[in-house]
Amino acid sequence: MYTQEMLPFSSVVKRFVTFFVLFLFVVTCVGCASTRKTIVKITPQEFTFPKSFLWGAATSAHQVEGNNTNNDWWEWEQTRPAQERSGQAADEWNRFEEDFKLAQDLGHTAHRFSIEWSRIEPQENQWDSKAIDHYAQVIRSLRLKGMEPIVTLNHFTLPLWLAHQGGWCSQKTPELYARYVEKVTEALGRDVHYWVTFNEPGGYIYKSYLIGEWPPGLKSPDKALVVFKNLLLGHVLAYEKIKSIYAIKGWKEPMIGIAQSVLIFRACSDRSLRDRIAARFRHWMFNHLFIQALINGRAYCMGVFSVHLPKTKTLDFIGLNYYTREFVHHNGFGFPGILGDACTETKELNRRTGKNNFLSWEIYPQGLYTFLKDFSRYRIPLFVSENGIATDDDTERTEFIVAHLKAMVQAMKEGVPVMGYLYWSLLDNYEWAEGFVPRFGLIEVNYTTQKRTVRESARVFEKIIRCKRLWFRKTYSH
Repeated sequence: MYTQEMLPFSSVVKRFVTFFVLFLFVVTCVGCASTRKTIVKITPQEFTFPKSFLWGAATSAHQVEGNNTNNDWWEWEQTRPAQERSGQAADEWNRFEEDFKLAQDLGHTAHRFSIEWSRIEPQENQWDSKAIDHYAQVIRSLRLKGMEPIVTLNHFTLPLWLAHQGGWCSQKTPELYARYVEKVTEALGRDVHYWVTFNEPGGYIYKSYLIGEWPPGLKSPDKALVVFKNLLLGHVLAYEKIKSIYAIKGWKEPMIGIAQSVLIFRACSDRSLRDRIAARFRHWMFNHLFIQALINGRAYCMGVFSVHLPKTKTLDFIGLNYYTREFVHHNGFGFPGILGDACTETKELNRRTGKNNFLSWEIYPQGLYTFLKDFSRYRIPLFVSENGIATDDDTERTEFIVAHLKAMVQAMKEGVPVMGYLYWSLLDNYEWAEGFVPRFGLIEVNYTTQKRTVRESARVFEKIIRCKRLWFRKTYSH
């Protein structure tokens, strides 16, 4: 059903010259959003959104619920002195009704949230009916308020019992994940149409298994490849489980996808062939490889890995989490050196970049247009599943939202099938390794009192939602 062939790491280097020739062919075939230049034209435009277009915001369980004490991230927080702890977070577990009412008042028609696996299955094969009932109430609350629930089944965290068994490095985990998905789908599926199996699988692998910033804190290319394969299989098994349950129960067929993190990658120096190669390779591996594997049923990189999945075409939509672009510096021809390093300063004095947000991420709205056009090649509906800015300047947040909506609209005007737009995040929240300092929310949270305050940017977003139109002057040519 699932095969994998992995060479010793030393063999990877020896065979890399052969692979490199093929790699140049691959990047030519897959295209490269990292190197295409954007041509800006100025024309007056007006766009009316389809009635079915979904508007809203997103959250994730560990970032907003609070007191998720039984997962690997909570344990990681306690054992890293420099790591800020999530604690109560935004207390969403107890305040979801209040927060959904605010979202309803802001005109939202959809809300993406995640289910915390460690609450559903606190011990292996032991299921918490109260936790399942809680998420049923969450979904019911959204439905009653006219918002479509978009359910993420795994947003980075793992139950402690599973993390201690090896997490996604274990060959048993895809089946265990499918069992959890089956349990959740049977209990909650009647009122859910959109499922997201994984949030940012590529980002998770990079942070947790290549640079070690997230639990389990490893820096192992070999284990990163194992996790890559197991996540792919986990998605396929979950896809089959969900589809099968809906068919048996006679429910309307669901739509199942992933939320893929996408970044524009540009060479630090356009004069450097090595930098351009690193940027192209990053683009393919981080932005497209996971998607292509789920569509084609296989992933292949000569001399590094070969994965064959039991099913092809296991995506009904693709969620795009887009925030910024990065400049990439060559870091060798081995693996993972071929992925390059992010460079903080570009080598070309005439390089023009936009403003940076609080996390030093460049604000680059053209990139959303580029990716929507780029991913339209797959002929699958697209969803902007996350797009947001960390800033203490709410005027900047308003400008960010409007600029990215304009970029999205231009792609839609050119025929790209976009289902909806979700801002990240509905609330200020716990931003993983960055803690509570970054403020992404449409709604401000006072973490001492848990008081909510709707920001003006949320009101501007509301006007666009209710009007269902956008007026603008910039268009982006691909």
